[in-house]
Amino acid sequence: MMEADFLEGPFPAPMTLDMDLTGPNRFVNRELSWLGFNWRVLEEAENPRVPLLERLRFLSISATNLDEFFTVRVAGLKELVHEGNANPSIDGLTPAQQLELINADARKLMARQQEVLKALRAEMAEAGISILASDDLGQEDVVFLENVFLDRVFPVLSPLAIDPAHPFPFLPNEGFALALQLERVKDKKPLFALLPVPAQIDRFVRLPGEGEIRVLPLEELLLLYVSRLYPGHKMKGSCAFKLLRDSDLEVEDEAEDLVREFETALKRRRRGEVVRLKMSANAPKALTKLIMQELRVTGDEVVEVEGLIGVADLKELVLDERPDLLWPSFSPRVPERVQDFEGDMFAAIRNKDLLLHHPYETFDMVVRFLRQAARDPDVVAIKQTLYRTSNRSPIVEALCEAAEDGKSVTALVELKARFDEAANIRQSRRLERSGAHVVYGFINYKTHAKISTVVRREGDKLVTYTHFGTGNYHPITAKIYTDLSFFTCDADLGRDATKVFNYLSGYAQPEGLQNLAIAPSMMKKNLIEMIEHEAENARAGKPGAIWAKMNSLIEKDVIDALYSASQAGVKISLVVRGICGLRPGVVGLSENIRVKSVVGRFLEHSRIVCFANGKNLPSKKARVFISSADWMSRNLNRRVETLIEINNATVKAQIISQIMAANLHDVAQSWVMIGDGSFKRADVPDGSFAFNCHRFFMENPSLSGRGSAGAADVPRLTHTDD
Repeated sequence: MMEADFLEGPFPAPMTLDMDLTGPNRFVNRELSWLGFNWRVLEEAENPRVPLLERLRFLSISATNLDEFFTVRVAGLKELVHEGNANPSIDGLTPAQQLELINADARKLMARQQEVLKALRAEMAEAGISILASDDLGQEDVVFLENVFLDRVFPVLSPLAIDPAHPFPFLPNEGFALALQLERVKDKKPLFALLPVPAQIDRFVRLPGEGEIRVLPLEELLLLYVSRLYPGHKMKGSCAFKLLRDSDLEVEDEAEDLVREFETALKRRRRGEVVRLKMSANAPKALTKLIMQELRVTGDEVVEVEGLIGVADLKELVLDERPDLLWPSFSPRVPERVQDFEGDMFAAIRNKDLLLHHPYETFDMVVRFLRQAARDPDVVAIKQTLYRTSNRSPIVEALCEAAEDGKSVTALVELKARFDEAANIRQSRRLERSGAHVVYGFINYKTHAKISTVVRREGDKLVTYTHFGTGNYHPITAKIYTDLSFFTCDADLGRDATKVFNYLSGYAQPEGLQNLAIAPSMMKKNLIEMIEHEAENARAGKPGAIWAKMNSLIEKDVIDALYSASQAGVKISLVVRGICGLRPGVVGLSENIRVKSVVGRFLEHSRIVCFANGKNLPSKKARVFISSADWMSRNLNRRVETLIEINNATVKAQIISQIMAANLHDVAQSWVMIGDGSFKRADVPDGSFAFNCHRFFMENPSLSGRGSAGAADVPRLTHTDD
């Protein structure tokens, strides 16, 4: 257990790798590292400490993740191969070599998903939730399902014949269909047919039953009533299949109208090349040949599935009506300081800088901040970045209300937020109709920074209230993503934020930033300089240490700086949820670096870095930063991102001694990375206590929002035990 406790446990003995670590081998491949993360997600579906339906949710998430990985990352590699590009990634693998390794690992992952589903179905059946096959149905079920088919399914079906007069239809990304091999009864004339499974209908049909939940997959229902769709025919064979298409967008650099160009690109995305085809195992050869030929896929792009196709749809069966099989309910806290000021966000922020830790403190405070600004007659201007947000976003509603009230509202809407492009176009048009100024930033860079400023008239001066976030302005994902919201009315930070907005709207490179660094112009340089400063301290005999937390670490120059610091004696502890291209704990390379991944009830998403600054961590002298950026090439070199230094003593203490310390101390949800690139889960003997950082944050208040309640009852790192 101690090997996963990075707060109190020792650094492990370094390992020796039989490879040349002076070249590309010093890095782990990005794509294989991502697949390793998705294996960890799937492993949570097998964790007996996780409630049954939450394990089903993890299984569904692992499938959704894998589908997106293929539509974006694998599609990109295939395009490189098609173009004849053999340039290696930082770890030395060419696109073709990466595809070969990805294909092998992804097939194992998909096979394991089916094994996990089989085990979960057995447990669900014991708990009164059954996923049925057509053979399990009784006569009463068949009568009930016939009415369901005729009333709720038949009207939206489009049964298709496949022959010279009826060419193979277009199926969109994630299209799911049944292929049918039919024979006309009167003359035995063969017919190939296609039955797209409509995405507008639930994947699982609920059957009546007292005291139990029984469901039938929609495709099983369709197969029961094929004769209603193709009268006079009998079925000779069938298979189900689902396809994934290239979903990366290509936008012309010289686009005169960025919104119109993105609308056109979104239409092209639907028609992207097929990158993966999942088919029922043992499908009739004639159907397999037809589908592969019409979709123009090769054998290595086809995966035969022994079990359920479309594992991602299992999220439908995570049922609220069975709370006994879900996580215990949890209500986010309202910070006591906001309550002290009767909900007045501006008064609470004026009193002291405020850090909220979502989802443990409610994201409603961010919404309240903007709603209050929209309705406050003393507010004269609001500026806001929008990367991802919900369809009926209360953030956008507040901005529209403010603009309609005559306030100056500027919204930076990032059209290039993958898979949210269409939603962001809708939001931008809505904002424009309300009278807001809408800007789209840069064509070459995504704007990923999370900033909101409110300018308020107070007496004879204007005061800027600023919110910096590590996550998106998305009230739905904020319930499951762990992120930080930092509120301040510090004048220097307010000016820094205003300069960033001026950069985004007018391309004016910001100068004289006080406590904020931005990518792509300066953040990477600043990070490397601070890492090197820790190395200088270590070489001078002073303590040298770095604590950092992020989603991904793959930027070559930053990794090399961390290796160099480790070799100088800097003790480096990293919490990296997903991709990690750094090899920790390797002799001659990274003896003083250790890496863990925390995967659990909530999705770790906050980005934090703490530099010891000549003292031991934790320390009041440490330099502490929060950021919108992961340490990836795309974030540091091709995106507009923010890195904010925290100077308020209480907020610093909360970040170092609560948030970072708890993540480092976690054992229950931690996987420790090994120098060969693999991760090993912490071994927790049955019945023994294992610290769980998510549980700690759920049970205990945060430091900076305590207000009059004081911090005396904020405990050290402990929580109740089951």
